[in-house]
Amino acid sequence: MSLSHTAAEYMLSDALLPDPGGSRAKGLQLELPSDRLLKFITVGLPLFLVSLAFAREFTAGSQISCFSPTNFTGKQSAYVDTACWDSLIHHGLDTEGHAVTKSLWVLKVFPYSLLVVAVLMYLPYLLWRYAAAPALHSDLLFIIDELDKSYNRSVRLVQHMRKVQQASAEPQRFWDEYERARQERYFEFPLLERYLSCKQHAHSLVLIYILRNLLLLLFLAATCLYLVFLHLNIFFQDEFNCSIKTGLLQAEPHIPPLIPCKLVFFSIFQLISLSVGGVYVLLIPVAIYNALQLCQWDKGLLSVYEMLPAFDLLSRKMLTCPINDLNVILLFLRANISKLTSFSRLNAVSALRETTTNKEDIDTVIDFMTLLAGLEATKPKH
Repeated sequence: MSLSHTAAEYMLSDALLPDPGGSRAKGLQLELPSDRLLKFITVGLPLFLVSLAFAREFTAGSQISCFSPTNFTGKQSAYVDTACWDSLIHHGLDTEGHAVTKSLWVLKVFPYSLLVVAVLMYLPYLLWRYAAAPALHSDLLFIIDELDKSYNRSVRLVQHMRKVQQASAEPQRFWDEYERARQERYFEFPLLERYLSCKQHAHSLVLIYILRNLLLLLFLAATCLYLVFLHLNIFFQDEFNCSIKTGLLQAEPHIPPLIPCKLVFFSIFQLISLSVGGVYVLLIPVAIYNALQLCQWDKGLLSVYEMLPAFDLLSRKMLTCPINDLNVILLFLRANISKLTSFSRLNAVSALRETTTNKEDIDTVIDFMTLLAGLEATKPKH
């Protein structure tokens, strides 16, 4: 008998979770993987392409090439290129033959507009980081710590039950007390469950998360519309007629009224705009998916932790509308599943419960540990 008791003690002591070696606060992920991917692409892509455009501008020199008259000197031709690049106004004729002008100045600021796009795409991340991440960090630290502690409390409770059962002179009375404690829910640790229940009635995190995704969708759609506008109005005109008969040169007779010019960088800007627009269009469904995942509960995580006595949100049907802070916390718990040491243990216990013959007697991890410790085998059968 002493050998079985010693084996049970070692088994129960080995079932306890070790204390975390380092601080959990340093390794918590406060962004979902899909959100991190969106931030990396939406901010990094325009910055990368703009850097390439600026590098080409610095290495290639002038971005415009004008066909100056043959009697112009080199300095005069350079002046024509500079003046036309500064103005970027196309002089043409409409269908009725009237003179019209069209500004192409947006081509000059196109690289800087992509910098503005990158800044706008970073704003939803800043909103989440400073408005929601501190509160979410505190919630995750508390919940992860309580989940692991609840598992250890269950194991220690079985250790105590085993010692009381060994010291009890009346085994039948011990098991009557055990059944009464189960019926009256004395094995519960209600702090965690009540805390999570309160999070069902809070909506600050979920509103900020929805606002973050709505802002991201708005900026993605606005950028795509901006690029479509450029292509329809500007990006099909790489040649234009420039006029330099202004100011002191207005009365010069040897200067032609219009000088044809060609934009050297035009194809580069077209490629950049198509790349950004195409990628942003593909990212719109990802942003919509991030917002829609709040419409359903992560019941897989909840069902595993129902093995804890203090965690029966599903069985008591406490989960109502999923659009609340608790659902956001569950999403981030799934992203930080590596920090939950008890998850793998409880997942294994849940799987073993399905293969146990008397699985109706195993409701919590306490029941499973009493079975492993041999207490259930000594329980008198009525």
